[in-house]
Amino acid sequence: MIQVHFSHLDYNVADLEEALSFYKPLMAFLGFQMEVRQPEWVLFGNGRMKLCLVQCEERYRDAGFHRKRPGLNHIAFQADSAVAVDQVADFLRQRGISLLYDSPGNFDSQREYYAVFFEDPFRLKLEVVYSPDYL
Repeated sequence: MIQVHFSHLDYNVADLEEALSFYKPLMAFLGFQMEVRQPEWVLFGNGRMKLCLVQCEERYRDAGFHRKRPGLNHIAFQADSAVAVDQVADFLRQRGISLLYDSPGNFDSQREYYAVFFEDPFRLKLEVVYSPDYL
């Protein structure tokens, strides 16, 4: 058996500039730096993983995204504490970003799983979670 971890995630977006207006402050708040900026893509990294926002080709833009269809449902970021999750929730509220499911809160009756859920401008669900047993 080998050990791996996530290296990067490429996320195709319908409008890169709109994505940047949402993700640039969010990723900075979550401890990511913008590492590369190209006309068609942007790379954020935090020393452990990378998120790449990629402008999708025009011919694919009208198809839209829905997390209930086959494919990606959501992206979750692991926080260091429940307090950090609350800080993210405050950051989102200050920017007028709606929180989902009455979050933040505990979302697992069997273990500590304290999370905040929200959507990006393209309706991809994002989550910031503190769950020391979920690693």
